[in-house]
Amino acid sequence: MALLEQILEENDKFTASLPESYLHRNDKVSKYPARQLAIYTCMDTRLVDFLEPAMGISRGEAKVIKAAGNMITGPFDEVIRSLMVAVYELGVTEIMVVGHEDCGMQHSTSESLKKRMLERGIKPEAITEIESEFSRWVDAFHHPRENVEKTVAAIKNNPLLPQDIIVHGLLFCPDTGRLEVVVHG
Repeated sequence: MALLEQILEENDKFTASLPESYLHRNDKVSKYPARQLAIYTCMDTRLVDFLEPAMGISRGEAKVIKAAGNMITGPFDEVIRSLMVAVYELGVTEIMVVGHEDCGMQHSTSESLKKRMLERGIKPEAITEIESEFSRWVDAFHHPRENVEKTVAAIKNNPLLPQDIIVHGLLFCPDTGRLEVVVHG
């Protein structure tokens, strides 16, 4: 069975016995985060269904933004745009950048990623078009703790976000669930 069919089969089972807490008529769950919190973290699979419970975060309490290596690549990148919506439209007053130990991005290089892309049929000229940004992104990450510090600074110093936003930086252990404060906002 193909992955899509498996997902749809599981969805049928889930929706057939949907818990009351998931229904739209539940006033406790809103598009506005109840804790006025946005979490920016990595897309690592080990964090799924682990990070939020380890933080005591439930459905409806926080906006969660995920990207490879939880990095900021520019003053108006997709993460900054998402944070702008979270702050200005959805009432977020606090942001937590959560990196994690043993992040796959710390072992990636632009050269190794380019090689894999070429092997999969990506045209060299397509890579050339994004070369400088590509290298700045992939080669900038070597240490998860330093990345959290850089990302917090990039958010805190962004001219599109208000200065009164509190920005914390945390490091998560994907084996134990332990959080460590790197930057106390």
